Amino acid sequence: MARVLVVGGGLSGLSAAHTLYERGANVLVLDKNPFFGGNSTKATSGINGAGTMTQQEQGVPDSAKTFFDDTKKSARDLARDDLIKVLTYKSGDAVNWLQDRFALDLSKVSRLGGHSQPRTHRGGAQFPGMTITYAQMEKLEDLAETDPERVQILRKARVTKLIHENGGVVGLEYEYQGSTHKEYGPVILATGGYAADFDDVNSLLKKHRPDLVHLPTTNGDHCTGDGQKMVASVGGRLIDLEKVQVHPTGLVDPKDPDSKVKFLAAEALRGVGGLLLDNEGNRFADELGHRDYVTGRMWDNNKFPVRLILNEQSSKEIEWHCKHYAGRGLMKRFDSGEALAKEMGISPEKLRSTFEDYEKIAKGDKKCPWGKKFFSNTDFRLNQAFYVALMTPVLHYTMGGLEIDPESRVIDTQGKPIPGLFACGEIAGGVHGANRLGGSSLLGCVVFGRVAGDTAASYLLRNVSAGKIAANRAGQIAGHLETRIRADPATKTLTLEYSFGGDSGSSSATQAVSAAAAPAPVQASSGGGLQTEVAAAPQASGEKEYTLDEVAKHNTDEDVWVVVNGQVLDVTNFKAEHPGGVKSLMLYAGKDATEEFNMLHDPKVVKKYAADTIIGKLKQ
Repeated sequence: MARVLVVGGGLSGLSAAHTLYERGANVLVLDKNPFFGGNSTKATSGINGAGTMTQQEQGVPDSAKTFFDDTKKSARDLARDDLIKVLTYKSGDAVNWLQDRFALDLSKVSRLGGHSQPRTHRGGAQFPGMTITYAQMEKLEDLAETDPERVQILRKARVTKLIHENGGVVGLEYEYQGSTHKEYGPVILATGGYAADFDDVNSLLKKHRPDLVHLPTTNGDHCTGDGQKMVASVGGRLIDLEKVQVHPTGLVDPKDPDSKVKFLAAEALRGVGGLLLDNEGNRFADELGHRDYVTGRMWDNNKFPVRLILNEQSSKEIEWHCKHYAGRGLMKRFDSGEALAKEMGISPEKLRSTFEDYEKIAKGDKKCPWGKKFFSNTDFRLNQAFYVALMTPVLHYTMGGLEIDPESRVIDTQGKPIPGLFACGEIAGGVHGANRLGGSSLLGCVVFGRVAGDTAASYLLRNVSAGKIAANRAGQIAGHLETRIRADPATKTLTLEYSFGGDSGSSSATQAVSAAAAPAPVQASSGGGLQTEVAAAPQASGEKEYTLDEVAKHNTDEDVWVVVNGQVLDVTNFKAEHPGGVKSLMLYAGKDATEEFNMLHDPKVVKKYAADTIIGKLKQ
């Protein structure tokens, strides 16, 4: 039963769990949320990779060295060559692994800001973060069912403390169903960043970047720096906490412009040719510059609202994103440039002049005042349709966090690895230096998730061989065999008396036992694995029929119904647990959300994760 404990069910934690399983290690994944995914599911542009199969098939002349140079330039004075080398030189294998092991479509590549080659991979539809993370999540859940001795999952389990003994981490404490429990084993932290850490008492954001607290965030409310704070309490070193990335293109909801939480406009929208114009109809930056550069230009120019504008060519290339944002009311389609100019409050001639000037720059007839070098879909004539959205800078990513080494081992304040503790994903500081390139968040999750899994599996094997893990597990075994155990405090020796099929015997192990080390009282599967709450299948009442007019009456915070693929769902009690947040669910209160739902989800997820919300079907 020796196993590695992974804290966090986003892409980095899932990548670590799958790698542990591949390496022969057992794994328990804990997440404080009702669902896996974290912020990883929100990633909208893609995952970087150099030297991938997709690039080779498309003749993209990229290399790990070129990617390394681009990343180091973006990281600036905080660049760590050792971590950047891991990120970039393992990037091709990471993308290929996703395609091979999880059958993912990553056949499209685009060039985002700061990249000298097209290397940001995505598929033909849906958000890449969503598809990549869901593929790993579903496969891990399948493993938890088919191989529960090896893979176990526990959701709604909030880890509160690392068990630190003799200079190393030997386990953790967590809260589950109103009680505190302990688990023992090496720990991989994949708990994310702190870009939603607005706590009044212990906020990392308020302490290190009080100047940014007023900004909205793209992060879920779970991103509160839990892992960073736990590690600091056991002597871990935190670095670069002031390096918080502000993304330039958060989508402004015209109906709720002051909302603290924003949806992110994928950087891929600019990668396919989208333009940023200020309220006077002027360009003010290289749209493909580094994120902090574009944000800085928005603030320096200070002519809001800023609009992101896609012509017919660019919107067709990234059509799914445009339809998704438009469906949420965050992007608007205009039939012509004249209609757009009217909305902006400028003359059509002014808009035409800006577009014609940009076309000359793209053709090389004129120098770009902002130094733009790469162009796509540059036909911006007025007699075409445009997709347009309002933009604002948003808190997006925290580059600071736990100091790690190239093996994902967490470093203490003395500069040495903490035995038994590893980290991956956004919690790991130093990987991206002072500024992260678009498309490298998902990559960092996969690359360092796999590195952490490799290192932790090796650590587990060494310690099992040395007998250390067996000793740590003795406390939990005692919970099952407490009526057959004799303890000698003077010698710290446990003598276990056992009987199997009439045969009896004894064994002993040296271990200081804590009564609190007994296994958590969680529901067991037939194979002994931990399971999360599984909603009961809908009863006969689920066949009741409702008209859309009846559904429409249930559209308040206290009474929310939606229709998905012909099923009527009462999501009143579910909305607080909805991975996309309450706001995104309320957009469709009393409505048929099928088209939007199917853009993001496999239809089977309703029955799998929220079967008890099904109250009937839509009357035809």
